[in-house]
Amino acid sequence: MNELLKDKVAVITGGANGLGKAIAFLFSENGAKVVIVDVNQEAGDKVVTEIIKGGGIASFEKTNISNSTYVKKMMDNVVAKYGGIDILINNAGILADARLVKMTEEEWDRVININLKGIFLCGQAAAKAMIEKDNGGVILNTSSVVGIYGNFGQSNYVASKAGVIGMTKTWARELGKHNIRVNAVAPGFMKTEIIKDMPEKIINYMIEKTYLKRMGEPEDIANAFLYLASDMGKYVNGTVLSVDGGVVI
Repeated sequence: MNELLKDKVAVITGGANGLGKAIAFLFSENGAKVVIVDVNQEAGDKVVTEIIKGGGIASFEKTNISNSTYVKKMMDNVVAKYGGIDILINNAGILADARLVKMTEEEWDRVININLKGIFLCGQAAAKAMIEKDNGGVILNTSSVVGIYGNFGQSNYVASKAGVIGMTKTWARELGKHNIRVNAVAPGFMKTEIIKDMPEKIINYMIEKTYLKRMGEPEDIANAFLYLASDMGKYVNGTVLSVDGGVVI
């Protein structure tokens, strides 16, 4: 086992599947105590079981991150169990795609509430816990390359991911004096569960637009998060790291 994150307490939202799951396993392999935060109890418990079987330390918190009461309870539970929080990975997110003229208010609200409000609430709760402990910390937010250049049929998702970039830069300014680093990772087109219902022609189109001519693997993103969370990135603050195969060169 590597020790880049030895004994660090890492809270990972959306950690039951996809990118969050990959981050959870990699962080555990590098010595972190991992807290999986998700609404999917079954999948979250499975990740925790696998980590523990591998010799790691992990627990699960079922949480609706768009609800401030639930977020506070989750963070209080983490602090009570582990004594504090060192790393927050704000990764939970959803899609509800539609063109502007067809998008419903409910589709807009649902995505914004999880992808933007949820990140705000978790970031706020984690920052308070880190400041109280007075031992620094790291907050990493999952954005997207579409938050940088936009995307057809994703007004809600793009707005949320662009907002995440803005919050990341703002928090980096506000929290730096507390030795809390805040950065964002902007994944490109990734091979995760989110594309399982996507038409093959769309998948091929996105691969063709990517200069490395392949989709990214969850491990590609996890490695970026590990760099930013560990002392390898200890002087990186307020940045947005695109991990996209060169799609937005």
